[in-house]
Amino acid sequence: MKNVLKIGLIGCGVVGLRRISILPSNFKLIGCSDPFINLKKTDFDNRNLTLTKDWKKLINLKSLQAVIISTTHNLQSTIIKECLKKNLHIFVEKPAAVNDKESKIILNILKKKKNLKVRVGFNHRYHPAFQLAKKLTNQNKIGKIFCIRAVYGHGGRLNYQKEWRFNKKISGGGELIDKGSHLIDLSRLFLGDLQIEFSSLKTFFWKTKLEDNCFLNLKNNKGSVAILHASSTEWKNKFIFEIFGKFGKIEINGLGKSYGKETLKFFKMSKKMGIPKLKYFEFKQDDSYSWKEELKEFYNDIKENRVPIPGFIEAHENLKIISKAYRGKK
Repeated sequence: MKNVLKIGLIGCGVVGLRRISILPSNFKLIGCSDPFINLKKTDFDNRNLTLTKDWKKLINLKSLQAVIISTTHNLQSTIIKECLKKNLHIFVEKPAAVNDKESKIILNILKKKKNLKVRVGFNHRYHPAFQLAKKLTNQNKIGKIFCIRAVYGHGGRLNYQKEWRFNKKISGGGELIDKGSHLIDLSRLFLGDLQIEFSSLKTFFWKTKLEDNCFLNLKNNKGSVAILHASSTEWKNKFIFEIFGKFGKIEINGLGKSYGKETLKFFKMSKKMGIPKLKYFEFKQDDSYSWKEELKEFYNDIKENRVPIPGFIEAHENLKIISKAYRGKK
């Protein structure tokens, strides 16, 4: 079909396989690559699928037009650079690089490759609660935003400290670059460019040299503040994101599954103050909704020749904050 894009998957872990399980019909999967690949062609509708342990063989497929990169963080920038050389469109999971130096190099390459689209997988932007929150703030329903307060916490699992996310050479950092990168990205969605006012990276529980908790205070040039806490010692998974404005507040709770029901509360202050009016929204979209929406946007980025948002500029700005916090760690 003329409008179908031929795509390959690099990295066949849990996230990568989930991506291709919800691949929109306007993409055709033609190959998968992973050094530990244990897939069979019978697992797919397309029996002509290329399965390889070497991602370099995958990106050399003549008919390939785009890739999904779902590898560990340390491999992302290397693979992105090689894919850009092959003139491939790219969907890459966050954070898209391990630090701001690597992301800056890729940004400079993209200046010469403006026809190629690189979208970064910050799927939380596409949760229905955040889509509604953005609509409400764009309509000035709570006035000027002066503060964001957010917590993103999970409890890990047995031997969590031995997993790749706590290996700096592979992950680039601990909880800050993992869950923290989502909170930074979401804060920038509402407040624009942010700078670090305060950061504290702590290892409280897991036997690792990397942080299992991060605390950030960020601010923009208008004086608005984001107070963020990402944790792997929450024990009972929790997600809360509050947006405070001049005459109202938005409170998002939950992400579905173990994080609880996804809801949004919209508090509207009256001119006489007092108890605010409350509108309550509960979202019942399936757990793959945000992932599907991202991939639809990626397709439209390519077909409509538009700048992906969030793209590599957003990833670089997030990594500037993350890298500065790591460089300033006491």
